[in-house]
Amino acid sequence: MFETVREFISGSYAPHGYCLLWDPWLVWTMAIADALIALAYLSIPMVLITFVRKRRDVAFGGVFWLFALFITACGLTHLVGLWNLWNGAYALEAVIKLITAAASVVTAIVLWPLLPKAIALPSPARLREANKALRAQIAEREKTEAALVQARKMEAMGQLTGGIAHDFNNLLQVVSGSLDLINNRAGGDERIQHLCGAAISAIERGRRLTSQLLSFSRIQRIELRPTRIADILAGLRELLSRTIEPAITLDFDVDEVPEAVMADPVQLELALLNLAINARDAMPDGGRLTIALGRQRLEGRDDVLDGDYVGITVADTGTGMTPEVLSRVFEPFFTTKPVGRGSGLGLSMVFGMARQSGGTVTIDSQPGRGSTVTIFLRAAEEADEEEAAPRKAAPADAATIAGLNILVVDDEPIVRQVVAEMLVELGCTVRTAENGERALAMIEREMPSAILLDFAMPGMNGAEVARAALERWPDLKIVFATGFAQSDAIDAVLGDRAIVLRKPFSPNTLVQALQSAMVA
Repeated sequence: MFETVREFISGSYAPHGYCLLWDPWLVWTMAIADALIALAYLSIPMVLITFVRKRRDVAFGGVFWLFALFITACGLTHLVGLWNLWNGAYALEAVIKLITAAASVVTAIVLWPLLPKAIALPSPARLREANKALRAQIAEREKTEAALVQARKMEAMGQLTGGIAHDFNNLLQVVSGSLDLINNRAGGDERIQHLCGAAISAIERGRRLTSQLLSFSRIQRIELRPTRIADILAGLRELLSRTIEPAITLDFDVDEVPEAVMADPVQLELALLNLAINARDAMPDGGRLTIALGRQRLEGRDDVLDGDYVGITVADTGTGMTPEVLSRVFEPFFTTKPVGRGSGLGLSMVFGMARQSGGTVTIDSQPGRGSTVTIFLRAAEEADEEEAAPRKAAPADAATIAGLNILVVDDEPIVRQVVAEMLVELGCTVRTAENGERALAMIEREMPSAILLDFAMPGMNGAEVARAALERWPDLKIVFATGFAQSDAIDAVLGDRAIVLRKPFSPNTLVQALQSAMVA
């Protein structure tokens, strides 16, 4: 046996060609085959190593290195086999095969535990599905982010609008208060009284505009009352006739106008304006916009109580909506318009207004056949004719507040001055403060009969001043006289006892507010 091993190591064996009887065809076939296999085997590791080095993120990188070693060893065995056709270096071949065996065993040991993980790797089809889902998520996220940006823009616009309304109402208060004072001191001069009346009529139009701005900014609380539809439609017809494109035919089908509905007139007007704008945008090439009215009794519905309702319908002949879009139209911030063209708040505002008013909204639409939106509001008893309330306080009413000590708190000096003059004319004793801190110090020195308190002020706002004052003087009478009132903030302090006098106010409404405060 030892002799056999010695001869094996000494390499005294005959070359492999001897076994092939030196048949040229067999020898060269074996030589060419071994050479090609060796070249292929030795090139494959180069590809694997290059791949692993370039793609360090690929899983199972260590297995690639093992494969490279194993395939290199296999290639070397074929090179040695080629050599052994003419030379008997079988000892070298044995060593190479031992190395190959070791590499193959280690590769197999490492590879089998990795098989479940390799099977779990996603297929190209699954990767395509995952990429498709990811793209959908990205698109939805971008849409959500765009909606959030739009919401922030709308919030900022609402704050800006509220601030503008506040400043504008302060200006209107100065003008209207000055006109009332001039009118009272005119001494019966009809010409001066006529001019003051004309100016006050213009102020009323400005007051309505600021009321709409505050409704847009969602600061002003909803005020339900019997509202004459005829008045709402008259203003809407005038507005739409100036703003709707000539290619759109405007049709009011309101031959039989119901008397009144329960609604906030400003909110209802804004809701109908939103619907009209949506209808206009749905008809870029023209069409027909129809506004119709009709009475209807609703029964057995989950969203409203049984009863008589008035349906206000806004219909267009525009592009219409798909069922998918139709199912989401009342969602806040949902819009099919490009970013910047629509906030997605129009229809949600319409729905909110209807539900707050005790009514509901229905919508019917089909692609290519237009949309029909109907607001159902509770029918109301005959609304009182809105007669212009007298601006001048009746002497009997003025006598009820004469002698009161009123503290006027407002950050605008000219507003304080005009309001103080109005109160002096009504027989009150007046003190003024420019901010909340100053007002609390003045109350500490002398308790007033009531305070007339602005809301939007630097430092402490009106609600914070009221809270601090009521904590120390619970019986203090407070009237908020403001053009920018956050209802929630005021309600949190005074609740149902809150008396809000909205600027611009007349001497008559000022007297009524103080009367209400004194008996509260």
